[in-house]
Amino acid sequence: MTKDGTIIAMPKRSSNLKKDLNKLALSIVDQATGETPVSIDAGKNPAAVALGRLGGLKGGKARAKKLSKKKRTAIAKKAALVRWKNKP
Repeated sequence: MTKDGTIIAMPKRSSNLKKDLNKLALSIVDQATGETPVSIDAGKNPAAVALGRLGGLKGGKARAKKLSKKKRTAIAKKAALVRWKNKP
């Protein structure tokens, strides 16, 4: 809060904290030297990546369609109990 009473929002945290420190150091060195960074996903087959993504996109809908209403309700209740278990 400032002297005049206005509220200042907290700044968002840097997303660099989630990176591996070695990867962060490598990216800093690459930027400083002007080298192009090597893609980490260079060894993956693009067709396999697309296929995996496709399966992930339709998986939840297919599973929900397959389950009965009673089973979906039971799963949702169990998830809610676990989610709210340690809440005050």
